Amino acid sequence: MFFVASKIVGFVIQPLNLIALSLAVGLAASLLRLRRLALFFPAVALFILVVSAWTSTGSVLLEPLENRFARPAEPPQNVKGIIVLGGFFEGGINLVRGGYELNNSGDRIVEAAILARRYPDAEIVVTGGNGSLLLAGEGDAVTAPRLLEALGVARGRLRMEARSRNTYENAVFTRDLLKPQAGEKWLLVTSAFHMPRSMALFRKAGFDVVAWPSDYRTAGDERLSLARDNAIDCLQNMTLAIREWVGLVAYRLSGKIDRVFPAPG
Repeated sequence: MFFVASKIVGFVIQPLNLIALSLAVGLAASLLRLRRLALFFPAVALFILVVSAWTSTGSVLLEPLENRFARPAEPPQNVKGIIVLGGFFEGGINLVRGGYELNNSGDRIVEAAILARRYPDAEIVVTGGNGSLLLAGEGDAVTAPRLLEALGVARGRLRMEARSRNTYENAVFTRDLLKPQAGEKWLLVTSAFHMPRSMALFRKAGFDVVAWPSDYRTAGDERLSLARDNAIDCLQNMTLAIREWVGLVAYRLSGKIDRVFPAPG
């Protein structure tokens, strides 16, 4: 139930979908001769479009998420394994074409391949199935071995968790798969903006991991202003920011994490 509800809410709160919904309500109000509402909702749609596409608001909202967990100042020693959260492959394309096409979060698996070379004895764990509510696609944990082996990572080092559909299931299913022991050191690789929610969920699951963020979307010096980026990237940043902040609140309200904005340490 939580999974389905989260997908529906996630769809509705995307800026472009909010714009379309506002315009639809405004059109309905116009047909019903509700003049004030017919003016109000298109104005809301225009406001969302301007703020999302032509200002830096999305980047400003992403920046505190990305800055919350930094990589260790000194690379840790004796790393048992590297856990990579899924969401970086084009599952629908890979299901049909059998390749390993990456999406905008592809830095996650690139970072994992780099870490695999830095820690040649560490296990590489990819967690993620098909997280789409409606679309068919190949889970990231199914695709990942093809790419990692092509990059020179030995198959014997790979462990895949292909059932999880969201970050909560990533944490719980990966814990159950690995059964981590006290004193083991596991690195957690995911997009920097997604790290606060991920760390909170792994902590709640009783799995002590070390944050290793990647896939940064901000420069670290964001200020509220007219956009310095193109409109498409601004819209994407706003979409990611809304999804993460709403996700943190929803996971806290559902008891899946202990704090809305978890802290390091």
